[in-house]
Amino acid sequence: MLRNTTTRYGWAAIVLHWLIAALFIGQFALGLVMVRMTSQRTSFELIQLHKSFGFLLLGLVLLRIGWRLGNLSPELPDEVDPLERKAAPTVHLLLYAAQLVVPLSGWALVSVSVLEIPSVPFNLFVMPHLPLQVSDAAETFWVFGHKWLAYAGIALVVLHILAALRHHFWLRDVVLVRMISPFFARSPRKPE
Repeated sequence: MLRNTTTRYGWAAIVLHWLIAALFIGQFALGLVMVRMTSQRTSFELIQLHKSFGFLLLGLVLLRIGWRLGNLSPELPDEVDPLERKAAPTVHLLLYAAQLVVPLSGWALVSVSVLEIPSVPFNLFVMPHLPLQVSDAAETFWVFGHKWLAYAGIALVVLHILAALRHHFWLRDVVLVRMISPFFARSPRKPE
């Protein structure tokens, strides 16, 4: 069960979903920690790690979007109300957009930095900078943009998590469990 069906997610979508979720949330936490370090050496090392995971996240998100475009998406259960049925695709689109623009804005930030420190993901290769003008003003802009895009992205993630928990514990449908395993997608449970 690698591919999705009309009722279940396949293993590829499930693994990419949880891997990207862990990376996105982990990157947010790492970003908060790295800018508050008093040791410049530790801060520098954490920033390099943050950049490495950012490039990994960007690659996985592109892979996930490609996989999503080439696969069916399971339909929402019949019990889902019309308003949520219309809102869900918009929220998913915004989540994908956030998962793209946050790492891209980070890449832009390191590309315009006056420090001109190369990005070497996981010490494997030098990632070229984006062709952007290096300046203090550009760096200030991208620091601000990257920070607030990350906050907006994590707010969407929290909304997504709350919606999934609502489906599981309140509505008692299969929306959450089918993203855990293709074998867990079962008939909806009726509230007692």
